[in-house]
Amino acid sequence: MEALGRHVIVEFYDCSPSILNDVTHIEKSMVEAAKKAGATVINSTFHHFSPYGVSGVVVIEESHLSIHTWPEYRYASVDVFTCGESINPWISYDFLKKAFKAGHGSAMEMRRGQLDLLEKIEIETPTRDMAGRDEKFPKVSRNIWFTERDENIALSLRHVGDPLFRKQSPYQKVEIYDTYAYGRMLALDHMVMCTEKDEYAYHEMIAHVPMLTHPDPKRALIIGGGDGGVARELLRHDGLDEVVMVEIDETVIEASRKYLPSLSSAFDHPKLQLVIDDGVKYVKECNDNSFDVIIVDSNDPVGPAGGLFTEEFYKNVYRCLNENGIMITQSESPTFNSKVFKELYNCYRRIFGMNNVYCYLVFIPTYPTGMWSFSYCSKGKIHPLKDFDSEKARSFVEKHSLKYYNEKVHQAAFALPTFVKQLLDGSNTAIEDYIGQPSLIPEKFCLSSRKT
Repeated sequence: MEALGRHVIVEFYDCSPSILNDVTHIEKSMVEAAKKAGATVINSTFHHFSPYGVSGVVVIEESHLSIHTWPEYRYASVDVFTCGESINPWISYDFLKKAFKAGHGSAMEMRRGQLDLLEKIEIETPTRDMAGRDEKFPKVSRNIWFTERDENIALSLRHVGDPLFRKQSPYQKVEIYDTYAYGRMLALDHMVMCTEKDEYAYHEMIAHVPMLTHPDPKRALIIGGGDGGVARELLRHDGLDEVVMVEIDETVIEASRKYLPSLSSAFDHPKLQLVIDDGVKYVKECNDNSFDVIIVDSNDPVGPAGGLFTEEFYKNVYRCLNENGIMITQSESPTFNSKVFKELYNCYRRIFGMNNVYCYLVFIPTYPTGMWSFSYCSKGKIHPLKDFDSEKARSFVEKHSLKYYNEKVHQAAFALPTFVKQLLDGSNTAIEDYIGQPSLIPEKFCLSSRKT
């Protein structure tokens, strides 16, 4: 039976789950499968989804190859469609079965566009200047995307294809990609942590708000912060005698040193003491009244960072602070994680006091919803606005050419939208319900946080 095209519908079973979750490997395999069959590749577009799964298509002159993977089931669904008789789709099938390390596969072929049912007509071809075009060998373009999504929203960033860094540490998968729109991007367990283009918003606001309200900070502690951004910003303050940074995952530091030099530039600063250890353990063993400022710059409240989201941990942080000490944490997105946002502030108020906990906001394009929050918790009576010297801040900003933080942004960040106020005010009425609870946040929750 003569037909316009051959369509092979493929199912691969018992594949390697790590391969099915590797967007770069899959894109290269699909492109190579097309070439092995004799096809001419025009374009490839592939997305990796968080936490797992890859979708993509290779456009060929003779039609296309497409795929979607389910690593959790070790299963991949592939379509191979070719026009004419010169391309053999079964060559692609055999190649991909080996590339995905499939235990077994099944496929069926359909003939598409039966010629005896069709009537060919003449179509006028538009006249255009074809000088200089090589029709036989068109330029191939690659579109490979990192996509972080949940069941309701998603963020996609196009990158060059091959990761600059990829390593599975004892705690998490650490990756760095080179994206087109946001420069190099650090991802932990397939979630965006920071990008070169917008990281300054997070790091400037988490560091300079406490440093420019504390009257005389001498020692600062960072819990987490393996990319180096918080240490870089803190060490702009000449008055500090020491910054201690406690990061559990040395692989994050390794990746940042090599591929994120603009963030990790302070790792060799003489005032920085870098400790590879568990932050929960460190504050538990820390002496009382040891630090003026403590910044908790952690990952998600699951896995290696799970212990950083318990009431016991924050009580130990409180104990480690000096009399006028300040604790800053990232405290989730009021819209993306409203429940956890409220629970965090309940916990902070129980420990630091109802009138010593303040919320302020920052806007980061690559974080879900763009709006993210920080908590400002004062052990003494320092107020983030009443004790703020705007002239000092203005001079500091000019000296260091900051990109996000300035004296007006400092003040405006504490002016909360009405819905955020209502979230916080509503949480006050339920404080007694949380008293005595050993853990602030469930072991797992549905939505991921950032440097969460």
